[in-house]
Parts: sequence; structure tokens; C-alpha cells
Amino acid sequence: MSCKIAIGQLCSSSSLQTNLRTVVNLISKAMDNNVKLIFFPEATDYMARNAMHSKYLVKQSPLFVSNLQNEIRSLVLQKGKPIDVSIGVHLPVKNSNTTLTDDRTRNVLLYINHRGEIINQYQKLHLFDVDVANGPILKESESVQPGNSLPTIFDTPVGKLGSAICYDIRFPELSLKLRSMGSELICFPSAFTMKTGEAHWELLARTRAIDTQCYVIMPGQDGIHDTTDPTWDNLNNNHDSIIHNAPRQSWGHSMIVDPWGNIIAKSDSNFKVPQLIFADIDLLKLNDIRERMPLWQQRRNDIFH
Repeated sequence: MSCKIAIGQLCSSSSLQTNLRTVVNLISKAMDNNVKLIFFPEATDYMARNAMHSKYLVKQSPLFVSNLQNEIRSLVLQKGKPIDVSIGVHLPVKNSNTTLTDDRTRNVLLYINHRGEIINQYQKLHLFDVDVANGPILKESESVQPGNSLPTIFDTPVGKLGSAICYDIRFPELSLKLRSMGSELICFPSAFTMKTGEAHWELLARTRAIDTQCYVIMPGQDGIHDTTDPTWDNLNNNHDSIIHNAPRQSWGHSMIVDPWGNIIAKSDSNFKVPQLIFADIDLLKLNDIRERMPLWQQRRNDIFH
């Protein structure tokens, strides 16, 4: 028996209110198509202009999450059918030490069930601090605090889910660990750059699916992000700052890959965002692949620890 999932591909702006309306609209449409679980990209709540802008916008993120929880409850009541939501957001750092404060954000993947309850959250482990050849110089650690805990595996309406975020996909040990912990699906909500997306997005997705024999879900931000924010500019006398910050553009190309490495669904590059991408998750197929090629029974754990 298969169950339907969806990816909600969008192009988040710096307006959390606008992004929330887009998300709710996509969830509603997914429910009309009998989707059990919808996945959104990282940073769905907002895309900032720079590190300082992100630290300002993150103060609005808890309200974004709270409003989304209420909207999910309302939609489920209105339509009389359940849907769960996996969504990447920013959240303020929790400072337990009063003498040492960290004003960065947390890049977090939330799982919200059909009752509007947050039942799982994962904080991104690997931060994107790179200087891409002929591409942008990005230093995520300037505005984001790295996580320090492995994701947990948990049951969803479509299978056991392991969580990761964007740059995590380049570190196969995480994906292999998630499979060893019981994952049947692994999601990588992302905002890939154009340069790295063109080179590696599909390749990494299919490789992680083959490595782990899991369904790999790839929700991607897509397009040129509108980071204009008059309120921020007025607060900081920063009217010309946008000139000194190159526009952020994301690769998109959201896709779903089966455990054999086949792309079973992908976004339409001719279709403007936002859009929905649908696929059926078939755990019988997954188990058949694992039985026919029993990698986890053949791993040399006596050699590789």
C-alpha cells in the first residue's frame, strides 16, 4: 500500500506574513489531493539579506510557527482530513549560560502533526561556510548556531523519517547513521545555491538514496528571493544596504528519489513558484529492494566503526 506525499516548493522572501500565506495555501491544495505529509524547504519562514538582518527577523519566527500550528488545526477541521507538515524555519538560540550569550539563530526542521503539535525538531549540524568558485561566498556560521545532536527517527503516516538539512547531504555518515537507526525516508530541505545546485543537487540526492536504500525527499527553495525590508532599513538607517548585498538566488529543482536511485517526481522548471510536487511512497517496494540487496547485513562493521 502506498501513501501520497508532497513537496511545497516556494521562494521565501523577508516577509514572514507573506511566506505563511503561501505555505498555508500549499498545504490546503495538498490536502485536496489527499496528501498525508507535505515537506517544505529550509528557511521557509524567511530569507534574510545578511547575518544582521536574519538576527532581526528571527524574533518574528516563533509567531510564524505558532500561527502555522493554528492554521493546520483549522484546515484539518475544515476539510475533515489529516495532514502532517515538515518545515524548515529559523528559531532564536536558547542561551542557558547567562555569562555567555549567542545572538545567532538556529536553523531548525520542525515536524508538525495534524493536531498542530510539534512532535520533532532537528537543528542543522553542518553549516555552509564556503567560497564557491565563480559563485557566492557564504558563511552560514555568522548567523547560525550549529546543532550538536543527531536527529531522532520517528513514525509518520508514510514511514519512518530521518531529518537532515541542506549541507548535511554532503556528509554521507549522517545519512548512513539515519538508515542504521531505522529511516525509511530521509528529507533534505534546502536552499542550494545556483552553482552548487547545478553541479551536485541531483547527484547527491540519488547517491544518498542508493547509499541508504531510503526514499530521499528534496524540498528546495527556488528563484530570486525578495529581501527588501523597509522597516529594517528605517530602523538601521540602512537604505542603501541592499546595494552591497548580492541578491540571493536558490536552485529549486525539488525532487523525490526512490530507494533504487530513480527520480519519481520533480518540479516543473517551466512553472513559476510556488508549486506542489507529488509522489507515492511504497514501503513494500523499499523492503523488496533491501531484501534483494542486503547492504546492511553485508556491512563490515568489524572493520569500519
